[in-house]
Amino acid sequence: MRVRLTMLCATATEGSRGQVFGDGALSEHDRHELAAARAALPPYARAVRTPSVRCAQLAEALAVEATPESALRDLDYGAWDGRPLEEIAAEDPYGLSSWLTDPDAAPHGGESVRELCRRTATWLDMLRGDTGSVLAITESTVVRAALVHVLSAPARAFWHLDVPSFSAVTLTMRDGGWNARFGRLEVPQQRPPADGSPHVAVLTIRSTRRHMCLTSRP
Repeated sequence: MRVRLTMLCATATEGSRGQVFGDGALSEHDRHELAAARAALPPYARAVRTPSVRCAQLAEALAVEATPESALRDLDYGAWDGRPLEEIAAEDPYGLSSWLTDPDAAPHGGESVRELCRRTATWLDMLRGDTGSVLAITESTVVRAALVHVLSAPARAFWHLDVPSFSAVTLTMRDGGWNARFGRLEVPQQRPPADGSPHVAVLTIRSTRRHMCLTSRP
């Protein structure tokens, strides 16, 4: 039995300056760049996505017909949804700190990190051996929850997994066990050949088994 799941991250790791919790639209620049990277996608038998505007736009930019999957929805931020991180940090520093350090905390009244990890793990475990190749366009929170499950890591490791925007994580199941490979959807710079002939862009997902960033920040 074998399943190959490629998870394409639509958002950067939480904690960046100016971050707003919850859904949001892709920038025009990102949509333009992604449209040029369609050929970099790996082959897949079916595609799913987080039911969000951002992931819908990413799928559209890549010309991927992805089915919304409720189990892969983003973390429920509760009362923090749509609000800037800096505002929450100033208004409720203790609540934010507990959320970033305790996987069972949900000071916003939404979903805890552990609940997200369990939901994502349940969906992963439901993938059948005959599923084949699947492309999932998701938020960074879902990618990290999947990695927690696949790596058998404790839920408290969730915030220490750095998942860059448009990074690709390929999870392969063989005989009931998961392997992880990390990469990034790339659009290489185009440079005309020295002889003046037309240049050709080669689009690839660069990957390595060692490219997993662990950070000391929450």
